[in-house]
Amino acid sequence: MVTIKETLNNACEELFLPGNSCCAGCGLEIALRWAMKALGPKTALVTPACCLNVVIGLWPKTAPNFPFINMAFAAGASAATGIDAAFKAKSFRFPDQDWDKITTLVFAGDGGTTDIGLQALSGAAERNSDILYACYDNEAYMNTGIQRSSSTPHSAITTTTPFGKERFKKNLPRIMEAHEIPYVATCSVSEPLDLYEKFKKAKNIKGCRYIHILAPCPPGWGYAAEDTVGMARSAIKSGFWILYEVENGIKKISKPSRKYADPSKRLPLIEYLSKQKRFRSTTEKQIITLQERIDKRWKVLLSEIDTQEK
Repeated sequence: MVTIKETLNNACEELFLPGNSCCAGCGLEIALRWAMKALGPKTALVTPACCLNVVIGLWPKTAPNFPFINMAFAAGASAATGIDAAFKAKSFRFPDQDWDKITTLVFAGDGGTTDIGLQALSGAAERNSDILYACYDNEAYMNTGIQRSSSTPHSAITTTTPFGKERFKKNLPRIMEAHEIPYVATCSVSEPLDLYEKFKKAKNIKGCRYIHILAPCPPGWGYAAEDTVGMARSAIKSGFWILYEVENGIKKISKPSRKYADPSKRLPLIEYLSKQKRFRSTTEKQIITLQERIDKRWKVLLSEIDTQEK
């Protein structure tokens, strides 16, 4: 367990610097800042096509204070696998230079993870490549005009689903769990200590690790920029987003989500949806359908935890 004192000490160090061109209230910026506080400067980051490619600024005044590699949309996990192999080769040749202590990180949006980059990610997971893959999930292709992705929720309006998306959100953490990799976790930008602890834990695990982060997007979701943290927290309180982790097959619900295992303690779903313009056309029937989906996910998750405890 990471202590609060350690977290506060590391919180003073900024590796993703001011001067970037993130939108006001960007969930991506919060997620990356706290991830890098946990991982530290010995981190090489690969990012496929997404908002992160463009918000870092132009050399020589870019925001990342660490090695940063822009990569093709489909190749994030593949590139990271190769980079990690290069570090290990360097470590073999120069054992006194700590090349093997560098964390190879992929930080990608949901489009480059759940859709275009899924094949490379699945391949890296099957090989158990020694990389850490993080998806900041803003639930659409925000950088190119707010088009729907497979991570976009049911009934949400995007520029390619003007009447609301018919299909449901792809459960990618579940897919990654099925690969039987050493570590899978979900996070939210509203819970920085939980996010920090999970990245800190993942840093010290060998093999393929996957972290999925809820990262709200003010212009894409349609809410005021100052409400990002509150929006992400409402997702947790309503049960829409569940924080949990799976370490070597053992699944645990994370502390910020535990009390919401009891449906009576959850925020009514409508209070979460009504704050976002993307759900402005959502009908009562669709809300009921979404609620049933949420209840089902909780039921499955809790049954799996009960089975493991027995």
